[in-house]
Amino acid sequence: MHYDEGMNRWQELLTRREMLGGMLGLGLVCVASPAIANVPLPPRKPRPPRLLVLDPGHGGKDPGAIGRNGVLEKTITLDLGLRLANLLRGQEKIQVRLTRETDTFVPLQDRVKFARALGADLFVSIHADSAPNPKARGLSVYSLSDRASDDLTKSLVEQEIKAEPEQKTLPDYVDPEVAAILLDLTTKRTRQLSAGVKERIIRGMTGDWPILTNPIRSANFVVLRAPDVPSVLLESGFLSNTQDATMLASKTQRARLAKELAKEIHRILTGPLYA
Repeated sequence: MHYDEGMNRWQELLTRREMLGGMLGLGLVCVASPAIANVPLPPRKPRPPRLLVLDPGHGGKDPGAIGRNGVLEKTITLDLGLRLANLLRGQEKIQVRLTRETDTFVPLQDRVKFARALGADLFVSIHADSAPNPKARGLSVYSLSDRASDDLTKSLVEQEIKAEPEQKTLPDYVDPEVAAILLDLTTKRTRQLSAGVKERIIRGMTGDWPILTNPIRSANFVVLRAPDVPSVLLESGFLSNTQDATMLASKTQRARLAKELAKEIHRILTGPLYA
C-alpha cells in the first residue's frame, strides 16, 4: 500500500470512529449485520432499578481453593452470594440475580454471557483464593486490565487458567473494523465504571474488614471481560492464610462481611456513579 493510500485509509477509520462515537452517544447506532448486532450498545446508563448480577466463584466439580482448615472456596462464595442477594433484594431500586444458587459448575464464559444477556448494570464475581505467600491476607477488588497489576495477581490469573481453559467471551465479527470501534467505545465506559466501583468498595470496607496491602488491583480474569457490563472480582480473603481461613469459615463472620458489602454495593448502585 502506498503512503497516500495508507493515509486515506487511516483518515477513513478515524472518521468512522468519530461518527460511530457520536451515534453511540445519541443512541442512533443501528446496523443490519447480525455480527455487529451482537454488540449491545446502551446509549447511557439505564434508570433504576439497577440490575446486579452476583457470581459465586467455582462450584460443583471445581472446589476452588481449599483452606488449611478444610473449608472450600466454592462453599464460601456461594454462602456470601446468597447472603448478599437476600440483603439486597429487599432494597429499593435494586434487582439481583445469581449465576448459580446451588453447588453447580458454571463455565466462566457462561457467567459472562448470563450477565450480558440480562443487561446487568454491575457484575460482581465473589472469590476467596489462595496465595503463594501464606502471610497474604485481606479483601481486595479487581477490575479488567490486559496485564496483571503485580506478581500475586499474575499467580491468581494462572490458577484460573489451570482450573478452566481460557475461553473467548466475544464472538467473531464479520466486519472487524467497525466491531472493534464499537467495542472500544463501549468498553472504555465500562472500564471507567468498573474502576470506580472497585475503588468505592475498598474505601467503604476499610476499617470494617481486613484489607489486603494494595487492595485496588487489575487483572485479565475471564469473568471481567464483558465489554458492556461493569465488572469486578472481589477476593474476600485468602484461604492460604490461617486468620482469613478461620474468619471465612465462620458463618457469623460471613454474615458480617455480607452485611458490610451489601451496604457498599447499595450505596454504589444508588449513588452518583450510577446517577
